[in-house]
Amino acid sequence: MSKETDFLVIGAGIVGLATAWHLKRLRPSANIAILEKEADLARHQSSHNSGVIHAGVYYKPGSAKARNCLEGYRRLLDFCDEHQVNYRICGKLITAVEDWELPHLERLKGNAEQNGLTGLKILQAEAVREIEPHLSCKGALWVPQTGVIAFAEVCRKLAELLRNSGAEIHFNKRVERIRQQGNGYVVVAGQGEYPARHVVNCAGLYADKLAFPDAAKAPLAVVPFRGEYYVISEAKKDLVNNLVYPVPNPALPFLGVHFTRRIDHTVDIGPNAVLAFAREGYRFRDVNASEMASYLRFPGFWKMARRFWKVGIDEIHRSLSKKAFMKKALRYFPEITELDVHPGPSGVRAQAIDRNGNLVDDFFFEKRGGVLHCLNVPSPAATSSLAIGEVVAGKVLEEVA
Repeated sequence: MSKETDFLVIGAGIVGLATAWHLKRLRPSANIAILEKEADLARHQSSHNSGVIHAGVYYKPGSAKARNCLEGYRRLLDFCDEHQVNYRICGKLITAVEDWELPHLERLKGNAEQNGLTGLKILQAEAVREIEPHLSCKGALWVPQTGVIAFAEVCRKLAELLRNSGAEIHFNKRVERIRQQGNGYVVVAGQGEYPARHVVNCAGLYADKLAFPDAAKAPLAVVPFRGEYYVISEAKKDLVNNLVYPVPNPALPFLGVHFTRRIDHTVDIGPNAVLAFAREGYRFRDVNASEMASYLRFPGFWKMARRFWKVGIDEIHRSLSKKAFMKKALRYFPEITELDVHPGPSGVRAQAIDRNGNLVDDFFFEKRGGVLHCLNVPSPAATSSLAIGEVVAGKVLEEVA
C-alpha cells in the first residue's frame, strides 16, 4: 500500500467493519482499507461473546449506549433481513430469585421504557413458569425484544459488501504505532508502512496502546476481563428455553452470569468477569508480563482494585472452582447439576478505566486531528455496531471536504 488511502481502519471486528461500511456508503469514491492483525475477521470480542441481541434495558437514558443500542438493534435486524443473516428474537427474563431483587425489576422496567422499549412486563413466579417451566424465581421482567445471533456472520457479510464496493482488508498486519506525516498519517504495521489521510482506531483490546503509547500518563487504560462459560449437556439443555438473566449489580458494567440458548441451540451459562493476565488471556494460565505491566502502571488500576477487591476475589474463586460457579446457577435451575455442564468457550472484554479508578460506563471516542480512537466500546457494541459505525464515520467526516 504505497498509495495513500483516504480512510484506514485498524481492526476487522464488528465496529471496525461497520465503520468502514458507513464510510464507503457516505463516500463511495473514497479509497478505504482495513488492517487486521489476525488471519481472519472477528477473532476476538466480535465472536467471543454470548451472541445476544440486546434491546437496551440497562443503559442510562440519554447515554451513548442507550441511543446506539436501540438504533443499532433496529438497523441490525434490517441488515440481517436484507442480507439473509440468521437471527432469532426469543425474548428474555431478568429474574429475581431473592425478595430484595424484586424492586429492582421495576427500576429496570422504568429505565427500559425511558429508552423507548415497549411490551415489557413484570411477571409473578407462576407466569414465569409458562415461559421457563424449570426456572425457580420470585418474579421476573419479561423483555420481548431480546434475541440471539452469531455476530461473526454479520462481520462476514459486512466484509463481503466492503470488498464488493472496492474496499481492501489486509490480514496479518499488527499495527505498532500511528505517526503524523505532513497533512496525513502513516500507520506502521510490522515491516510495512501504510499512508492514510484519516485513521480510525478500532483495535479493541489494544486501542489504548495505539492512542496513548505512554500508559502511565494516559487518561484511561483498557483492562481485559475474561468471561468464562459452561455448556449444558444435551440431556439437560432443554430445561432452558431461551434467555435467563440475573438482576445485575448496578455498580458494575457487567450483566452477571446468565443462561443463553444460542443461535445454534447450544445452551451455556456465563460469563463471569475475571481480571485477565493478558489482553487476549482466554485461559487462566495465559500470562503476558509486559501487557500486565502496562495496566499495572496505570494509577487508575490500583484505585479500581481497592474499590472492587472483594468482587475480584469472588470472581477468581468462581473461575477456579466449578462448584462455586455452579452454586449461583443452581438457584435458577435446580435440576441442573455440576455433572450436567462442561467447560465451554471464553471471551475477553475490553473495559476502559479512568485515572480515578472508575469503570468507564459509556461508549467513548476521542478524535485528535485526523485520527479517531474508539477507546471504550464494550457490550452492547455488537448489537449497536451499525449505529456506532455511522456515529464514528460522521465524526471522521466532520472536517472532510
